[in-house]
Amino acid sequence: MNESRTAALHRVRRDRNYQGVLDYIPYTAYLGIRVDTAGPAPVYRLPARDNLVGNTRLPAIHGGAVAALMEATALVTVLVDEEQDRLPKPIDFSLDYLRSARTETLYAACQVLRQGRRVAAVRVDCWQEDRERLTATGRVHLLLSQPD
Repeated sequence: MNESRTAALHRVRRDRNYQGVLDYIPYTAYLGIRVDTAGPAPVYRLPARDNLVGNTRLPAIHGGAVAALMEATALVTVLVDEEQDRLPKPIDFSLDYLRSARTETLYAACQVLRQGRRVAAVRVDCWQEDRERLTATGRVHLLLSQPD
């Protein structure tokens, strides 16, 4: 018997399977976003691919791909860590591009700054080789699922 998409999402969230959630979302699966949970907090990565290059003269990964990685990082981390019943909905997303994203793997991690009953405030940092040399940073406000 096939498991419904909602039941599958609940299962991967319950199992703290960050990668399972990423694979559940068609866009993040298409982008090939992966997650490493070996450290104290999950680190997400977006491998560089030719179809993600926005500026071929530099070359640099398109800002939309950088933003997608950062938004996915916030959504999946809050869904799993804060035990939400469904994907949180972005209310506000403010992103600062600090330097061009070269055509190499991008990494992202987030920190939940504050969580209320309805809204979570999250900071997301994105980098390439050196975590201290950020490619982009962002603030995200997410609408949380309401208890039934």
